[in-house]
Amino acid sequence: MKKMSASLITALLLLSQAGLALADAAPVPNKGDTAWVIVSTILVTLMVIPGLALFYGGMVRSKNMLSILMQVFVIFSLTSILWALYGYSVAFTEGTPFFGGFSKLFLAGITPDSVAATFSKGVVIPEYIYVAFQLTFAGITPALIVGAFAERIKFSAVLLFIILWFTFAYLPIAHMVWYWAGPDAYTSAEAGSAAAATAGFLFQKGALDFAGGTVVHINAGIAGLVGCLLIGKRTGYGKESMAPHSVTMTMIGASLLWVGWFGFNVGSNLEANGLAALVFVNTLLATAAATLAWVGAEWLIRGKPSMLGGASGAVAGLVAITPACGWAGPMGSIALGVVAGVVCFWAVTSLKKFLGYDDSLDVFGVHGIGGIIGALGTSVTSAPAFGGTGVWDYVTNAVAEYSISTQFISQAWGVGTSIIWSGVVSLIAFKIVDVIVGLRVTEEVEREGLDISEHGETAYHH
Repeated sequence: MKKMSASLITALLLLSQAGLALADAAPVPNKGDTAWVIVSTILVTLMVIPGLALFYGGMVRSKNMLSILMQVFVIFSLTSILWALYGYSVAFTEGTPFFGGFSKLFLAGITPDSVAATFSKGVVIPEYIYVAFQLTFAGITPALIVGAFAERIKFSAVLLFIILWFTFAYLPIAHMVWYWAGPDAYTSAEAGSAAAATAGFLFQKGALDFAGGTVVHINAGIAGLVGCLLIGKRTGYGKESMAPHSVTMTMIGASLLWVGWFGFNVGSNLEANGLAALVFVNTLLATAAATLAWVGAEWLIRGKPSMLGGASGAVAGLVAITPACGWAGPMGSIALGVVAGVVCFWAVTSLKKFLGYDDSLDVFGVHGIGGIIGALGTSVTSAPAFGGTGVWDYVTNAVAEYSISTQFISQAWGVGTSIIWSGVVSLIAFKIVDVIVGLRVTEEVEREGLDISEHGETAYHH
């Protein structure tokens, strides 16, 4: 009997030790989460090439079709390499509140077994797919900018500007908004405070940006506005027809953007769960609402609803829901979409005409203004009183008390910082590029078209 008891005790001790070892073991990525983030990364790539390229390409004149395709295609390739060399490290490692560190330059130390945090305690994904997912965001943001000064900028100037802007505008703002220690660091109030102190500047300010309202859209929209003001209007602007050469292609591009945006927004949840499903519904509804709002406003004011308006409205809705999609409820998302559709329509028609700038493809009017609406609107749509989820407190593991006015101030910090930072960096970068290679093609080259003069080929042979 004594022998049996001793054996039983030994067995129980071994089981308890095994249990403790299991509890102490590092979390293992879930295959469903991993698969979803892989699919999302593919979808965001689809947004850029071919989505954004075709959306922009259809809106320019046929003589500049290939130049815009080339700019988007090569920018995505260029920023992908810069991301691997130093971008990921500067954006997503601990450093100052404004810049990350250099510990992961050249993706040093990342292996197939490395993991990245999600938004749930004890849940991780492989770090390599997190690197790739964030790479696609770094790729689309600079590509958005070129629509503002399409049809008149040198290809060499585009590439040099993108290197400077990516390094000094995109990476710092991505770090300020999105870098944090992850939920597992928030084990107590003291540990939470210590972890928060290492986070990015705007994260510390409490700014919410689920998938890039500040990092992507305001950032790119302001750079586009600065660029089109410095480079000047297209030759013949306001006197010659500059109608889109293929609204069909723009509609295809907008549709690819809409489909790809599910990767952009829902993928940003990093987990395949109920919250991802909410983000999916929000993205769908806000975009549909903005499409209807833009088309309705255009119909009332101009007498005819246009396909270009429908496509532009969809993108405005996608932009506006981007920062809010993880906290808003479905009805709040519809409301945000309606506001974005109407206000962005006003921005690309009345505001642009009043201020007299030539933003060729309405980068500022849609991405800049839409991003501001979405970022500020997040404070309202996230409120539980308006059907939002509220904000999760990782110390108490419960939804925190929510104040719209307090959150609005945090959102305003995000908007204001993005506008000023991107504006200053863009101004300096464009000035540097102008000195080194010159920004603008000659009037002769512009009239001939950038396809032939810059790339030696034409999109169409008649």
